[in-house]
Amino acid sequence: MNILIADDEQPARQRLISLLHEFDVKDSQITEARNGAEAVRLFARQDIDIVLMDIRMPVMDGLEAAQNLMRMEHPPAVIFITAYDEHALAAFERNAIDYLLKPVRKERLQAALKKAVIWSRAQQQAVTEVSENGARTHLCAHYRGGIQLIPVDKVIYFRADNKYITTRHTEGEILLEESLKHLETEFSERFIRIHRNALVAAKEVVGIEKHADGHSFIRLKHADDQLEISRRHLPAIRKWLKSGSLPG
Repeated sequence: MNILIADDEQPARQRLISLLHEFDVKDSQITEARNGAEAVRLFARQDIDIVLMDIRMPVMDGLEAAQNLMRMEHPPAVIFITAYDEHALAAFERNAIDYLLKPVRKERLQAALKKAVIWSRAQQQAVTEVSENGARTHLCAHYRGGIQLIPVDKVIYFRADNKYITTRHTEGEILLEESLKHLETEFSERFIRIHRNALVAAKEVVGIEKHADGHSFIRLKHADDQLEISRRHLPAIRKWLKSGSLPG
């Protein structure tokens, strides 16, 4: 079994490595990550079976990292290891195998690893369908054989295109294999629907531009793309621009 340790504190990672070396892991590869975002990237590039994850980390915390990992085709067994016990419920909502408190005792770690080893692929596949609570701060996209993480606050718009979602952000464009409806639900406080195939970031909207043919288009702060506003959504967009309150 290959193990990834994600913790922003190097002494904590070293302690786990020392404990693991007391077990029969001579054929295992142990990889280290300093935060959740790095853990997600490393998982995409390597064959990792188990992730030992701290919760409070910079860039991306352990709960969000686990949420992204559960969306992978073959998600790992995640064991949370933290100094705080108030995140236990949230951890298990993200399908954690176990939740260990620091300082980790050898016996507890060994028991958690045994649970992880017997966690079947069928169980892994099942949990990918479980809905998660709370909106992500980053989106996870497969890109050139790896993973690209896009901060949600840099997204300008989402546009549906067949089975993919074109995601335009301030540094480029990428495709997501997600549902536009799911994105609308998850990010309802930050994005507004302008068409059945498009969501735009509220903070990016400058105004409405009406063309001679009668069609209306959204004007965006950081993109010149022509995104049409459907007649169905136009009244709500106009009302929102006047009030500043996202339509429900």
